[in-house]
Amino acid sequence: TGDGRCHGMKVLLLDATTTQILSCVSTQSEILSREVYLVSRLDDPRGNNNSQNNNNNNNTNGGHSLELHEEPTTNSTHVGHMKAVCFLRPTEINIGLLVKELASPRFSEYHLYFSGILPPPLLDLLAENDAQDRVRQVQEFYADFLPINPDLLSLNCRNTLPMTTNAATRASTNNNNARDTADLYQRNLMGLQSMLLALKRQPAAIRYQKSSKMARKIAADIGESIGNDQIFHFRRGSGRMNGSNNSGHGGRGASGNNMLLLVLDRMDDPVTPLLSQWTYQAMVHELLGLNNSRVILRGVPNVSKDLEEVVLSSAPDHDSFFRNHRNSNFGELGEAIQKLLQDYQARTKEHSVSNLKSIEDMQQFLDKYPELRTQSHTVSKHVAIMGELARLVEVCSLMDVSAFEQDLACSDDQGGHLKELMAKLDSQTVKIPDKLRLGMLYALRYENAITNAVPAVKEAMKRGGVPPEDVALVDVILRYAGSKVRGPGLYGTNKDVTSIMKSFMTSVQGVSNVYSQHSPVLMDTVEGAVKGKLRGETHPLSMS
Repeated sequence: TGDGRCHGMKVLLLDATTTQILSCVSTQSEILSREVYLVSRLDDPRGNNNSQNNNNNNNTNGGHSLELHEEPTTNSTHVGHMKAVCFLRPTEINIGLLVKELASPRFSEYHLYFSGILPPPLLDLLAENDAQDRVRQVQEFYADFLPINPDLLSLNCRNTLPMTTNAATRASTNNNNARDTADLYQRNLMGLQSMLLALKRQPAAIRYQKSSKMARKIAADIGESIGNDQIFHFRRGSGRMNGSNNSGHGGRGASGNNMLLLVLDRMDDPVTPLLSQWTYQAMVHELLGLNNSRVILRGVPNVSKDLEEVVLSSAPDHDSFFRNHRNSNFGELGEAIQKLLQDYQARTKEHSVSNLKSIEDMQQFLDKYPELRTQSHTVSKHVAIMGELARLVEVCSLMDVSAFEQDLACSDDQGGHLKELMAKLDSQTVKIPDKLRLGMLYALRYENAITNAVPAVKEAMKRGGVPPEDVALVDVILRYAGSKVRGPGLYGTNKDVTSIMKSFMTSVQGVSNVYSQHSPVLMDTVEGAVKGKLRGETHPLSMS
């Protein structure tokens, strides 16, 4: 509604994906301030029965969440005078729902915003079915992704592993699987297009991970989209790309205003996501669950009812403590929360009722009360989360498990590792998911060892309580990202001289934190791209 063409009371119609997108960037109070009377799902067959009346469901904590609560409605509910603002993904299913909506319109006007590029045939279909001329505008508002952090966007796609494996085998044994894989691929392609359009940047070069056929395909298809659609031709990096290592495909990163689009596949580094995380945002995501900026603490010991569901968002003007400390490690976080609590206690003491000795003092207290209440909720939220993280670290023996994970990832000692792994698989204090991760980490490192102990490890995992279907994932991960299919660099193979010297100096000087010794392959890849030293043998050029 920022274009000023949709004044007055209105209804916001979303789909499943755009509901998640909007929940990451806007609070219910912000939506209410735009004169939005209710939020509803266009793809809900019950129509208005699953709507949220913003007048009755304002989020007092300012959380970035859009729960569509069921509220009974009757035929006496009149919304025909209202305007509808639709924010939807440009899919055939959504266009079909809009066509059905326009055949029997519930609202006086429809203002359509699509999160990505709307294909012309679908636009024509909309125009042909708007018999009552209810559609006032159609716009593309490029936001077909979830903004997790200012420097991190996600498509929130699940079960994407078959997309890579099917590309590698060029076949799918199941037609449904093939269709699902095609839908997943299209979602990734459209999301990447939307990201580029939202940034208003055209890549000066596109490179991809050579070991992945899926990375090559998506790099080629996004390059074709850019070449065939003038909408991408608004800005492009200038100047030539620096070349090195005889590849001729180096990139200068931000230098010279060049933008490099680098398409990577997780298969080159299956180790990093298997390691325990020790920074705030990552720990919450792994141990508690962080979905659409929301954390569920229901069932956590000693947590009050108003903290059973809380919001952790990096959005501006929301939670400065989380924004400043989301990348702090576990030790730093404890100190920061202690200081946060001390600051709050000092402020509450300053504004204590016993200190109110005049009308002016009372007025100042009332002026500060909303801010103090917000700060109280923030302090209680982070103290509750930190308390639960600390409890899980102790209950799950995560420090001991994490130290062994790092050793598996960073050093080569098959005999010592096998002995310690067997002990942990037999231990009652190590949890089942951690046993599964340790088994996978061992298999990835020693799959080609002269003495192949992987079968014995799988048997020990079963004895340790890991379900057989989970034990089978050891073979799955080796097929997906084993040494025969992944690129070089995971365990120090085929690294350049600079990387070798860097590893040597680290081993000589020691590591400040035993729980963060491992350096992801991505760090070396990005560093190589920034310095113009990314090798064409591993990351060839798709477009320049």
